[in-house]
Amino acid sequence: MPFRTRHRDGPAKRDYYEVLGISRGASTEEIKKSYRRLARQLHPDVNPNKAEAEEKFKELGEAYQILSDPEKRSRYDLHGHEAPGGFDINAPGFGFAPFDDLFDMLFGRTRPRPTGSERTTRGDDLRYDLEISLEEAALGVQKEIQIPRMAVCEVCGGSEGEGGAHREACHHCGGSGQVAHSRNTIFGQFSTITVCSACGGEGSLLTNPCRGCGGQGRRRQTTKIQVSIPKGVDTGSRIRLSGMGDAGSNGGRAGDLYVVPTLLPHPIFQRRGDDLVAELEVSFARAALGGKITAPVLGGAEAVNIPEGAQNGSVITLKGKGMPRRESIHHGDLHYVLKVVTPTKLSSEQRRLLEELAALENGSQPHGKGRKRQPK
Repeated sequence: MPFRTRHRDGPAKRDYYEVLGISRGASTEEIKKSYRRLARQLHPDVNPNKAEAEEKFKELGEAYQILSDPEKRSRYDLHGHEAPGGFDINAPGFGFAPFDDLFDMLFGRTRPRPTGSERTTRGDDLRYDLEISLEEAALGVQKEIQIPRMAVCEVCGGSEGEGGAHREACHHCGGSGQVAHSRNTIFGQFSTITVCSACGGEGSLLTNPCRGCGGQGRRRQTTKIQVSIPKGVDTGSRIRLSGMGDAGSNGGRAGDLYVVPTLLPHPIFQRRGDDLVAELEVSFARAALGGKITAPVLGGAEAVNIPEGAQNGSVITLKGKGMPRRESIHHGDLHYVLKVVTPTKLSSEQRRLLEELAALENGSQPHGKGRKRQPK
């Protein structure tokens, strides 16, 4: 049950758990998290036009001080605001979180950039999208590509300086890489630590920067690279070229280059995993009689046996005639989907033969030259 204590000179004192908006079983982390959230909302600097902001912020600080201290929290849970011995609310700093907590929560800290050997940074990875044909994906291919990348400066060799250049302590920050800025608030003076603008947080300056790269040790240039595309790659495959990404800074390791192939549409074949699918046109007569016809395969043609009475939409499969499986000696299959073609223009002989076939199917004699029409 919440504790409320009415002071003779003021209104009832709210329960600290209620002030922080937490349950009585809240963990230490939950207490701190709630305080952070509310402190940002209630800080007087954020609410300059709200007269009650300072009082609410002080109340919040009191609650945090008590509930974040295990011994004080235990006494408060047993006796509330009237705990034996009380809580000295007039003690210096009471009502506010410890300075480090408050500073971190409200104003944040800026971490200076690494100095010395810690300045070494790995280069970024790069991606290059490459369009290839289905035949190139099936057989493998060598491609030359041009990559815009950060490369080690050819003038200074990555040392950043030339002509006996060396680094000296930054005069602006005294070599610390950071500068303190003070600000006065109603609660006293606060110091904010920022990265030194003169040296960028490194704490030192180069006496004679390289003219080629401006002291960066690397610069952007276009590099020609030979890429080996292995057999069996598909759209979205990744080919990693170690160390061919952006050069690292201050002697750091270069990043990697990832070449990502995209297969161009093929006029005959569609790829489905390691299998290929193609539409195969078959004449009406060949579909009915069956037999061999020449069909396209990757890189050539082969004889395909059409079964007697083949229907439109039937599938004929050639084992092992699909795409090579990557990093394997095996191949996928090639599937032909039959498309039975009905003739639209017939010669007189074709018409005569089809009429005979139709008549046989109907159990009657055909109508044609040299034959008498049977009476009805």
